[in-house]
Amino acid sequence: MAGASSRVHFHDIPDVVLTTIFSLVSKTRTRNAMSLVCLKWLALERSTRKSLTLRGNIRDLFLLPTCFRAVTDLDLSFISPWGCPLFDSFSNPPLLAQFIRHAFPSVVSLVVYVRNNSTLHHLAPQWPNLRHVKLVRWHRRLPTAPIGSDLVSLFEHCRTLSSLDVSHFYCWPEDLSLGIQAYPSIAASLSHLNILKNSSTEGFKSHELIAITSACPNLRKLLAICAFDPRFVGYVGDQTLLAIASNCPHLSLLHLVDTTSESDVRPDLNHEGYTSEDARICYATLCDIFARLPLLEELVLDVGHNVWGTWPALEWLNSKCHRLKSLKLGHFHGICQGIVSRPDGVVLCRGLQSLSMKNSADLTDNSLISISHGCHILSKFELIGCKGITETGMRIFTHNLRKTLVDVKISYCKSLDAVSSLQALEPIRDRIERLHIDCVWEENILKKKCKSSSATTWTKLQHLSLWIAAGESLAPLSFAGLDDCPALEEIRIKVEGNCRDKARPSMNAFGLRCLTVNPRLSRMMLDCSGVTGYAHTAPAGKTDLSLWERFFLSGIQELKIDELDYWTAQDVDMNGRSLFLPAAGLLAQCGRLRKLFIHGTANEHLMMFLVGNPFLRDAQLRLNYFPAPDDDTSTEMRVDSCLRFEEALSNSSRHVPD
Repeated sequence: MAGASSRVHFHDIPDVVLTTIFSLVSKTRTRNAMSLVCLKWLALERSTRKSLTLRGNIRDLFLLPTCFRAVTDLDLSFISPWGCPLFDSFSNPPLLAQFIRHAFPSVVSLVVYVRNNSTLHHLAPQWPNLRHVKLVRWHRRLPTAPIGSDLVSLFEHCRTLSSLDVSHFYCWPEDLSLGIQAYPSIAASLSHLNILKNSSTEGFKSHELIAITSACPNLRKLLAICAFDPRFVGYVGDQTLLAIASNCPHLSLLHLVDTTSESDVRPDLNHEGYTSEDARICYATLCDIFARLPLLEELVLDVGHNVWGTWPALEWLNSKCHRLKSLKLGHFHGICQGIVSRPDGVVLCRGLQSLSMKNSADLTDNSLISISHGCHILSKFELIGCKGITETGMRIFTHNLRKTLVDVKISYCKSLDAVSSLQALEPIRDRIERLHIDCVWEENILKKKCKSSSATTWTKLQHLSLWIAAGESLAPLSFAGLDDCPALEEIRIKVEGNCRDKARPSMNAFGLRCLTVNPRLSRMMLDCSGVTGYAHTAPAGKTDLSLWERFFLSGIQELKIDELDYWTAQDVDMNGRSLFLPAAGLLAQCGRLRKLFIHGTANEHLMMFLVGNPFLRDAQLRLNYFPAPDDDTSTEMRVDSCLRFEEALSNSSRHVPD
């Protein structure tokens, strides 16, 4: 038997088993590597691929793959030239649409960039059995387009649609409310509706939400951005929430957030934590809502204004919504009494696996400890803007949940700077997988090293998210105790601040070099969109954004990252968010970079710097006002310059090793 088994070849594995194995592999690069083994494995990989994101230029139709006929989830939103109408450059758009359908006949889920109505006009008829559609558009809608016209072709041809996501689709609120109401049969079939973000800074008003939910009685998931501010006409209050619960009694996910929750503005840490206005939501109404939604599994209510004495409502939530697994509350006060009294409020929600508390001003260490005893299976926890929580309370909390807690976010908490946050997480350092902290340093951080940092290993930490003020450095991370993360694969850094009030950076570099100690780090998101400064010549004694970009990106060439998303800093007065020469030069030195998305604009000659990257295969500019209008006199990238850059990047003489 031993001799016989040693001669078994992988070709002897039954096709049914091989097909099952291939279908369980999700990573694209892994699947591509498997397909290179032999022709049989190539055919199996192509026949079992279920999701695909198309990149490349739409004019290169001869490169369109025709071997992925089993693909059900297709993403066309990355096709270049990005942001341009998909069919406008072709003389025969219907033929192109049929060609795409022929290559992917099994599509039931589609993501597509819709610059104008022509895209869905030609694509929607090709897949009448679409069940999920996500529309993407950062450009402003045409003011001359009829209200709701963007959805007409989709609703006319896709009668089996059950899920619609317009969270990244620039439109007016009335486009959605009137468009959905115009097709009652489609609205009745929708089970998932995501209208979380849109172009309106006011969010959806009360009558719009009531109209949408009335037209969609079978919704199971609803995500929306609303206007909870009672000072505005059409604010969302008691009556609106009751109407939503009555109109959609089968909801398992209800996600309602105020427009202010999307703001990047960080309030004063010394503020008491209460807003000047109270939301028009009382605990009795909340009790009634929870009673009408017995299937609720995930609830998000970030209302942006005070909601008082909520612990009785949360007890009612626990008694009526037995399936509840995830809860996020914003500006809810009095969510529990603390360990000095009997268990109450959110403490009784013992089935919670994810809990987020934002701007709960009266939350104390005792409350937090009580929550850790009641919600004993929490795996994810977020603490945002809760000034009453200290390192002691947070440490006891993590100690009590050390067997289950793997995902933690601590942000904008006055008593929890970076060092205190990391020390509070010591009980779960060998278990935590995802972490966010604010890089707020004490003045003597270099002298006051984290007490246990000498023996600190974040064994399972895979994703790290950091917030840091402009002008500060990442270098103290190692002193704070975050210097040994052998499993770290992805990092996101959010930088915010006004560089106009600051002189030249006192340090030579932002500190990206300190991340070189993480051997598996391969993906980075560096978001400087919250940094403002002078795009052109700065006044005497000040520094323009080009030097600040050099400060932020210095050392990035030493990281072995494969993917980078970079949001450029901005000059709000000039409406400019562009890549400068120092940034282009530093990015060009990232020798292992395979994918680069620049969320901003750039000049063509600066983008050409990137062609020298030996591994770079996918590079795009993405921003809401890109490409620039034809009558714009600036030298930023246009459609033709993007084409020239892509041609240089895909030139046959430029060998890109896999």
